[in-house]
Amino acid sequence: MVKQNLLKGKLENGETVIGPFCIVPSMTMIDTLGYSGMDFCILDTEHGPMDLQTITDLCIAADGTGVSPIVRVGENNERLILRALDVGSSGVQVPQINQKSDAEEVVQSAKYSPIGHRGLSIFTRAGEYFKHAGKDHTDNQNDNTLVIVHIEGQRGLNNLDEIMSVDGIDVLFLGPYDISQSLGIPGQVTDPKVEKAIREATDKARSLGRYVGSYAKDVEMGKWLIDIGVQYLSINTDATIYMQSCEKIVNDLRK
Repeated sequence: MVKQNLLKGKLENGETVIGPFCIVPSMTMIDTLGYSGMDFCILDTEHGPMDLQTITDLCIAADGTGVSPIVRVGENNERLILRALDVGSSGVQVPQINQKSDAEEVVQSAKYSPIGHRGLSIFTRAGEYFKHAGKDHTDNQNDNTLVIVHIEGQRGLNNLDEIMSVDGIDVLFLGPYDISQSLGIPGQVTDPKVEKAIREATDKARSLGRYVGSYAKDVEMGKWLIDIGVQYLSINTDATIYMQSCEKIVNDLRK
């Protein structure tokens, strides 16, 4: 929307930002994230059940308590990226970026001319429903929309240098679970091989001035990722956080 992207501003100020993946289609669950102090939420349409109407409602709920909504689309698809941004999200997160051309396609889809070719409508929520007749809309969106790409396997890691050469990418998100699978140890995200791959990629990206994101299954892993330079930290998933909290309450009461 025609406003400063608070999440992008925090990254530019050197802050570490924290937020969960969200698969529960609940405005109340999103609302609580802002009160909890989370910086962002990733509305997951790749692995979650959400449709576009739900995403729109959750973006509105997120804006209400100041937690920045990021939409993870299911694939590197121009139409999906366009719709994820038109609903007024703070940015888009795109999976399976393995080579330079993949990253270029994301930027072309997410940015308006002269940077990309995102389809233009100023009658959307992102355009504030034509309230200001689209004044400065394309420039504001180009400046404020966060573009996050997932590096999720050995091929992406091998091509990291050329992926990072693409202008318009804000965050390189290292997916530990897919990286573990590509290394032949699926799910073993704290294995030394996975940790080495993530550390080396983080060091390389940060040396070139890039923001790095990744996913932590728990606080211990999250602290490790922050210590090695991850600045955009996704911590767990809303449904799992809720389940684990309920499980702890039950176990504590039944001791």
